[in-house]
Amino acid sequence: MSERKEHPVSDLDIDAALRSILEGTSGETGAAFFEALVENLSRALGTEGAWVTEYVEDATELRALAFFIGGQLVPDYQYAIAGTPCEPVIKEKHFVHIPDEVVSLFPDDPDLARYSAVSYMGVPLQDLDGTVLGHLAVLDTGPMPENPRLLALFRIFADRAAAELRRLRAHARLREREEKLAGLVDGAMDAIIELDRDLSVSRVNRAAEKIFDRDADQLVGDSFARCLSDESAEKLRGLIAGLEKEPEGRRRLWISGGLEATRSSGEPFPAEASLSMYEVRQRPFYTLILRDVNERLEAERRIRFLTVKAEYLREEIEQLHGDIIGTSDALRNVLREVRQVAKTDATVLITGETGTGKELIARAIHAASPRADLPLIKVNCAAIPANLMESEFFGHEKGAFTGATARRDGRFALADRGTIFLDEVAELTPDLQAKLLRVLQEGEFEPVGSSATRAVDVRVLAATNRDLARAVEEGTFREDLYYRLNVFPITVPPLRQRDDDVVALAEFFIRRCAQKIGRSIEPLRDPDIRRLRSYPWPGNVRELENVIERAVITSRDGRLDLDATLPATDDSALRRTTVPDPLHPPSVLTERELKRLERNNILRALEATDWRVSGNQGAARLLGLKPSTLSSRMKSLGIQRPR
Repeated sequence: MSERKEHPVSDLDIDAALRSILEGTSGETGAAFFEALVENLSRALGTEGAWVTEYVEDATELRALAFFIGGQLVPDYQYAIAGTPCEPVIKEKHFVHIPDEVVSLFPDDPDLARYSAVSYMGVPLQDLDGTVLGHLAVLDTGPMPENPRLLALFRIFADRAAAELRRLRAHARLREREEKLAGLVDGAMDAIIELDRDLSVSRVNRAAEKIFDRDADQLVGDSFARCLSDESAEKLRGLIAGLEKEPEGRRRLWISGGLEATRSSGEPFPAEASLSMYEVRQRPFYTLILRDVNERLEAERRIRFLTVKAEYLREEIEQLHGDIIGTSDALRNVLREVRQVAKTDATVLITGETGTGKELIARAIHAASPRADLPLIKVNCAAIPANLMESEFFGHEKGAFTGATARRDGRFALADRGTIFLDEVAELTPDLQAKLLRVLQEGEFEPVGSSATRAVDVRVLAATNRDLARAVEEGTFREDLYYRLNVFPITVPPLRQRDDDVVALAEFFIRRCAQKIGRSIEPLRDPDIRRLRSYPWPGNVRELENVIERAVITSRDGRLDLDATLPATDDSALRRTTVPDPLHPPSVLTERELKRLERNNILRALEATDWRVSGNQGAARLLGLKPSTLSSRMKSLGIQRPR
């Protein structure tokens, strides 16, 4: 049997090996250092292989930072430590040397047999607190006798490998912190600018690039004074000089009054700002945080806009009373016209006496239109003071007039892409008629106090109980606006022309009112039906609804007493005849006849509203008059409330 050849470590020249390994690794760091270390260590010791690893504690595995065997580097080498000679190195944290027969001692390690291993030596790499970071090991195909000087050499390079691994981990933690900090800074909504004492920009975040409309390359290295007005730049320099005099812990402040900044286009904008100071190697730096006030104001305006729109929608939902009731030919014709025009964007002029349900027709048009999912904004032109009408329609800027403390959107802005319903459109002032004409023709307007033109896409529905054609002749309504509104006219018939619908409407109002106040009402009797049909209903559907509500409230034992609630009249013939249409009188009336007709009409309205003059349920609203006008007419006609 031949004798084994003596291993090179037996008479190893430690100084030469140390010099060889040092020369091979001195100029390297990181991955290159570990690769140079294992290759030079293996060659200097004359072993088959050497490797340095990082311990993956959660998986109890070792991941090779560099693995050199058989004269070449093996990439991506990772293995579990269980059953390997590396396990006691890691678990027990001490040097392990197996000079011979390593395979028989660790039979469960398949790599030992694969590499024909005979001997092994490993030492743990530890952090300053004793935590195991990994290990350094060598393996050979022959016996590796003990050599105390070899162990000292091995430990020297194990310490060097541990130091490099600690450095890499510290660098990785530092890089992670920097990435998190960069993410935090770049993710901020406010602009963050780092400055030196001369206002030179050293760093900016993405919000700063956006707010100033400049790339970071354009800002960094440039003077930040270029981004400020002259007054604000001097203000900032003075604040920086003041901060330098403050003690540690007080080198930060809120800039009162903010700064005036400018975008790349030269557009100025107000900015809220804060300033803080810190030092790096005794060199001062300043962090300026800016917020575009216009963006905040726009966000607040948007919130107000959505809040107002939601309130409009809530009111619209509350005012929905269900389907249009009736089967008369007159109503069928109206509904046919609604279906014809609903699918288009044509402007519709809805005319008819007060109380006929013009608003309900407008809602039906909107509900059947392609804009049904968007808001229907209602404007009662008669209820808005003349001096506020333009602002109400088109909005205003802050400071546009006394009391305009904030920017406000008007009804047309709220109705954008939806529908606007202009009730009592005949009450518009001449100035507003001209502005409305422009919206209809060009789809744009200017808010009060603004020179900026705003475009809107709005479908217009208008309604009136007045004869607009006559108003045009009298010069109180613009002829061109009339023709723009009158693209598709719909006339809602008065209730007296809908005899077949009176009973159906009455029954509907009875059910709704009875349910609302929790009462049970018997069906209408024949005398009730005849009474309802014979009355001329000058207040139309609105008057009918009020009469029925009052009858339900005063009902006894579930029976309505219409005689007590319907307005009484001495002229029985008037009940059986049709009230003359004021827009199309059958004959010329004398002044006395006109006064008598007006007096009787006002009396009916007062009786229908229980002699209430003003309010939503008052006679003035029923007649389409202002309360002051109605009171004046009552006085001139000698109408007094009976005691």
